[in-house]
Amino acid sequence: MASPFPGFSNLISYEDCKGTADWLLAQTSVRPLVGIVCGSGMGGLADMLKDQVAFNYKDIPNFPQSTVDGHAGRLVFGMLKGRPCVCMQGRFHLYEGYAIQKITLPMRIFSLLGVETVILTNAAGGLNQDFKVGDIMIMKDHINMPGFAGNNPLSGPNDDRFGVRFPCMSDAYDRELQQLAVDVGQELGYGDFLREGVYCVLGGPSFETIAECRMLHKLGADAVGMSTVHEVIVARHCGMRVFALSLITNKAVMDYDSEEKANHKEVLETGQHRSIQLQKLVSTMVTRMEYNNTNA
Repeated sequence: MASPFPGFSNLISYEDCKGTADWLLAQTSVRPLVGIVCGSGMGGLADMLKDQVAFNYKDIPNFPQSTVDGHAGRLVFGMLKGRPCVCMQGRFHLYEGYAIQKITLPMRIFSLLGVETVILTNAAGGLNQDFKVGDIMIMKDHINMPGFAGNNPLSGPNDDRFGVRFPCMSDAYDRELQQLAVDVGQELGYGDFLREGVYCVLGGPSFETIAECRMLHKLGADAVGMSTVHEVIVARHCGMRVFALSLITNKAVMDYDSEEKANHKEVLETGQHRSIQLQKLVSTMVTRMEYNNTNA
């Protein structure tokens, strides 16, 4: 279906999103309350789901397709420790050439599926000099660089059936879920590598220059990456709770004398190294969350 707003061909209509959600609900009996988005090399989270029903992105009406190594391109429904979940194995990025409204389409569909809480993971470069490769950062806030240039997923006419025209972002990341993550992390013995911080999103796909890393660090960013923030904005616009984790897969290069170079292979290797701990943290959190739906 074409956009109902002439001149805004990138917009995805409410009817299209509902059609996709209804198509998915007709294929599975799972009614997810938690939606999980797996970052680069972290698709193993979906493998934890029991009684899986999986769909390739290419088979889902209106869905984009993932084009990046480490992103499998599957939507998996199932039960995680007795909780109904849906998991994206692979996400979409601005640098793949998609319109920002298309990148965030899954968040709208999550909402129409009945999802109450979204958990997002990503791979990020560490700007905070106290961070080490392999650290897991709880995202407490973000800096939306593409948004500064007017590239926001909420641009264009607003559909009130999704959410309000001007959503608040000062509470984008649910503080109760952040505290739950800290508590669970301490119980699991993750205190040595569990951090909190601010994530900055850039467009990519080129990694950051030294001057850019220095600037972002001075602006207050602890980690930098190419995803997540657009999804967070749309998830909050739809009224879902949000929790996000960054896996620090490389240290951002801040010194002109350094021989270090950022690369995607390092990102995937670190994701595999920390995947078990990250899966345990997320799965334990899911069992302890409070849900509005009493059937969960």
